[in-house]
Amino acid sequence: MVAERLSRYAKLVGRENVIASADCGFGGGNIHPTIAWAKFEAMAEGARRATKQLWGR
Repeated sequence: MVAERLSRYAKLVGRENVIASADCGFGGGNIHPTIAWAKFEAMAEGARRATKQLWGR
Protein backbone atom coordinates (compact mmCIF):
# COMPACT_ATOMS: atom_id res chain seq x y z
CA MET A 1 0.00 0.00 0.00
CA VAL A 2 2.83 2.40 0.81
CA ALA A 3 4.55 1.84 -2.55
CA GLU A 4 1.26 2.18 -4.38
CA ARG A 5 0.48 5.52 -2.73
CA LEU A 6 3.97 6.89 -3.28
CA SER A 7 3.92 5.86 -6.94
CA ARG A 8 0.46 7.30 -7.50
CA TYR A 9 1.45 10.61 -5.93
CA ALA A 10 4.71 10.70 -7.90
CA LYS A 11 2.76 10.45 -11.14
CA LEU A 12 0.91 13.62 -10.15
CA VAL A 13 3.77 15.77 -8.89
CA GLY A 14 6.86 14.16 -10.40
CA ARG A 15 8.99 11.43 -8.93
CA GLU A 16 11.74 13.83 -7.87
CA ASN A 17 9.25 15.69 -5.64
CA VAL A 18 8.19 12.77 -3.43
CA ILE A 19 9.66 11.55 -0.17
CA ALA A 20 8.25 9.07 2.33
CA SER A 21 7.89 10.31 5.90
CA ALA A 22 5.86 9.77 9.03
CA ASP A 23 3.40 12.56 9.71
CA CYS A 24 1.33 11.08 12.52
CA GLY A 25 0.57 8.05 14.62
CA PHE A 26 3.51 8.27 17.00
CA GLY A 27 2.62 11.04 19.41
CA GLY A 28 0.98 11.06 22.77
CA GLY A 29 2.93 8.14 24.17
CA ASN A 30 -0.01 5.81 23.52
CA ILE A 31 1.69 3.61 20.93
CA HIS A 32 3.74 0.55 21.76
CA PRO A 33 7.31 0.74 20.44
CA THR A 34 6.90 -2.47 18.41
CA ILE A 35 3.98 -0.90 16.54
CA ALA A 36 5.94 2.28 15.88
CA TRP A 37 8.88 0.29 14.50
CA ALA A 38 6.54 -1.82 12.36
CA LYS A 39 5.20 1.40 10.82
CA PHE A 40 8.72 2.57 10.06
CA GLU A 41 9.61 -0.81 8.52
CA ALA A 42 6.50 -0.74 6.32
CA MET A 43 7.31 2.79 5.20
CA ALA A 44 10.92 1.87 4.39
CA GLU A 45 9.90 -1.23 2.41
CA GLY A 46 7.23 0.72 0.55
CA ALA A 47 9.78 3.41 -0.33
CA ARG A 48 12.19 0.74 -1.62
CA ARG A 49 9.49 -0.76 -3.83
CA ALA A 50 8.33 2.62 -5.11
CA THR A 51 11.94 3.56 -5.89
CA LYS A 52 12.29 0.41 -8.01
CA GLN A 53 9.05 1.19 -9.84
CA LEU A 54 9.78 4.87 -10.42
CA TRP A 55 13.55 4.93 -10.89
CA GLY A 56 14.39 1.33 -11.85
CA ARG A 57 16.81 1.02 -8.91
